[in-house]
Amino acid sequence: MQAEFRARVSMKNPVHFLALGFGSGLVPVMPGTFGSLAAIPLILLCMGLSTPSFIAVTLIASVVGIYLCGKTADDMQVHDHGSIVWDEIAGMFVTFLFLPLTASTLVLGFVLFRLFDILKPWPIGVIDKRLHGGTGIMLDDLLAGAMACACLHICVTLYPAVLTLF
Repeated sequence: MQAEFRARVSMKNPVHFLALGFGSGLVPVMPGTFGSLAAIPLILLCMGLSTPSFIAVTLIASVVGIYLCGKTADDMQVHDHGSIVWDEIAGMFVTFLFLPLTASTLVLGFVLFRLFDILKPWPIGVIDKRLHGGTGIMLDDLLAGAMACACLHICVTLYPAVLTLF
C-alpha cells in the first residue's frame, strides 16, 4: 500500500520534492526521524543568521509548509502520509529559536523534538487527530518544536551541565 501512495508523487515535482524532505521521507523506516535529520544541514546553513532572520526563515518554512504538505497529501490521496516530512523540518527550526547552535544543543534539540513528535502529548495529539489538510499536518509538528524549544531553553538556562552529556 505504501508503494501505491508513493507512486502518486514525483521527486521531479518541486512541491513533492520539498514536502518529502528532499527524499528523506522516502526512507522506508522512521521517515519522520530522517526528515528531522534532513533539517540539520539547513539549520547549520542558517547558523550565522541574525535572530530576526532565523525567525523569518522559520516562519516562511512553516507557512509554505502548509501548502507543500497539503498539496502533497492531496496528490497522494491520503492525509499526512509518513513520507511527508516538511512538517518535521519546520518543527526542527522552531526547536532552535532563540538558542545558541552548538553540537550539544543540536543533539539534545533533535532528541527532544523527536520525543514530542512521537509521543504527541496534549495538545499535540488532539491537533494531530482533529485538524486536517496542510494546517493539521504542520501544526502538530510546530507545537512539538515549541515544546522541544521550551525544554531546551530550560536545559540551557537552568541545567547547562546537561549539555555536557551530549
